[in-house]
Amino acid sequence: MNLTLVHTSPVHVPVFDALRDADHPGLELRHVVREELLVRAGAEGPEAVTDEVRALLVAAVADGADAVLCTCSTLGAVAEGLAADAGVPVLRVDRPMAARAVAAGKRIAVVATVRSTFGPTVDLVEEEARRAGRAVDVRTVFVEGAWELFLAGDRDGYLALVATAIDGIAEADVIVLAQASLTDAAEHAHTTLPVLSSPRPGLGAAASECASAKSA
Repeated sequence: MNLTLVHTSPVHVPVFDALRDADHPGLELRHVVREELLVRAGAEGPEAVTDEVRALLVAAVADGADAVLCTCSTLGAVAEGLAADAGVPVLRVDRPMAARAVAAGKRIAVVATVRSTFGPTVDLVEEEARRAGRAVDVRTVFVEGAWELFLAGDRDGYLALVATAIDGIAEADVIVLAQASLTDAAEHAHTTLPVLSSPRPGLGAAASECASAKSA
């Protein structure tokens, strides 16, 4: 089973390799990292990189991908919308997380360090709420200054700042970490609220799609 992952940061490669080793040892991962896509999407909007994402998907299929997983929350909706062009399942890593958030409660706090992530993530949570027939109240929490630390390679400082923001959230039933890069911040936080991240459930969903495609 071959799964291609489209990333906008190289830090995600070892994260997903470790999850594969732990949960899906028979799954072959191929990583494509395109950092410039997030930069452009942040400046011009996710739709601005549609053609580039389409080309990545077509190339992944040509290389033998049974499915493609987009690990960037900003680009997830664009990638998912191009599945018909790709001809294989194309998944966004945060959809399973969004479904779990809707099931967890009405008041959902979405945490991000990149503002362009909020629109796609909030839209996804609200889509999953409609699908489940549930009413939700979604609010966003932007972690000021954190992304600059990430870009500077200060991972510990990045996670600490995000953890502080998580601990400052009240009046919520569940906290959603909108970016895969935020995942480890949950371990540094002390909140009693459930904190959801996307890598593990997202990879699980993609692995299932690969298995289904391979057996079809």
